[in-house]
Amino acid sequence: MKKLIGLAVSVAAVSFAGGVAGQGMLLDLMSDRVIAKFQTSTCAELRAKRDEPKSDKEKAALDFLHHDTQARIAFIDKIAAPVANKMFECDMFP
Repeated sequence: MKKLIGLAVSVAAVSFAGGVAGQGMLLDLMSDRVIAKFQTSTCAELRAKRDEPKSDKEKAALDFLHHDTQARIAFIDKIAAPVANKMFECDMFP
């Protein structure tokens, strides 16, 4: 009986770790895309894109970040400097 409980705990821990790793990969993908968008776009393109409606994928990603504080912190920590620098260069900084 103790072995079964230990096995169940081990399986749960591995599943949780896999979920966390998957979430980290998703956050890396999202943040890399945002950074690439800002680094490869001209200022005029960024201004034009700012006013476009968001896609369903973008809405889902934003909804995810609104509801997961840790994911949001990790995402913003990664994109803050490159995005803020580009916004400053484009006179888009608030």
